[in-house]
Amino acid sequence: MQTGTLSHETSGTAARSLVRSEALQRILAFAALVILIVLFSLASPNFLQARNIEGIFLSTAVNGILAIGVTFVIVTGGIDLSIGTVMTFCAVITAKLVTEGGVSIPVGILGGILTGALAGYVNGTVISRMRVPPFVATLGMLYIAKGLSLILSELAPIYFERGSGFTDLATGVIVSIPGVIDIPNAVLIMFGAALIGSFILSRTLLGRYTFALGSNEEAARISGVNTAFWKIIVYTLTGLFSGLAGVVIAARLNSAQPSLGQGYELDAIAAVVIGGTSLSGGEGSIFGTVIGAFVISVLTNGLRILSVPQEWQMVLTGAIIIVAVFLDMFRRRR
Repeated sequence: MQTGTLSHETSGTAARSLVRSEALQRILAFAALVILIVLFSLASPNFLQARNIEGIFLSTAVNGILAIGVTFVIVTGGIDLSIGTVMTFCAVITAKLVTEGGVSIPVGILGGILTGALAGYVNGTVISRMRVPPFVATLGMLYIAKGLSLILSELAPIYFERGSGFTDLATGVIVSIPGVIDIPNAVLIMFGAALIGSFILSRTLLGRYTFALGSNEEAARISGVNTAFWKIIVYTLTGLFSGLAGVVIAARLNSAQPSLGQGYELDAIAAVVIGGTSLSGGEGSIFGTVIGAFVISVLTNGLRILSVPQEWQMVLTGAIIIVAVFLDMFRRRR
């Protein structure tokens, strides 16, 4: 009896320590964001101009939505390298439905989002049923989605009709601070997606099983959890968020650009890691991911304003990712 009590107390202490560790990681990410804002504000008077802040918000929106979706996969201990090209594929599908299929914009949007969910479902099925490693399965989907985008678009951008109102979905404004800043609708969509994602991850059965898969998948399976089914659901949800990101980026550009997309997955995964989600699985939060997305956007925007060459921007971003992963590993070892 005493041994059982001791074991229970030890596990409870470990859990509390993990929670504190996750909170510390999010605090560090937020502190890094504040420091970057202060440094770039001092280095350039243009950084805090309203137009530049709106640009940061817009660039964060797409990456943030992708990062929110891939957070679920990474919490399970998996990875999804296809989210960027799936996003582009969904944008192409939306554009084809609206411009050539003759459907209404809402139906086209729904079609794009469901296409993303279908791609995620295929990823989840290949990984959980066929036992293909997530890295390989999603890398294959990356090329499939990229190829299909080029084929369907015939290697050319697909433009939406001007005046259709589709672009207002991303660049329109329904919330603003008068005389200070206008908040693009794309940002509101990202925050809405974050609230939904956070609710799912922290308050639903899917969220609990997502953490269980990442903490110890074999233990979850032995406990009676249908791990294959829930893993498929997780990847489908990630694909759904990729579809939403595809619709948003198509609205932002008022077109579907078939050559766009590859590389977005790296920024999204970087945002997730910077926000405190462990690549080993079992822990993470949507709130931290959103902070991480803003860190990436602020860093990229600030370096661009300071006229830092793009190649050096990539070097600095890569270094930050390495540091974030190292801190995660150090935190978990302790």
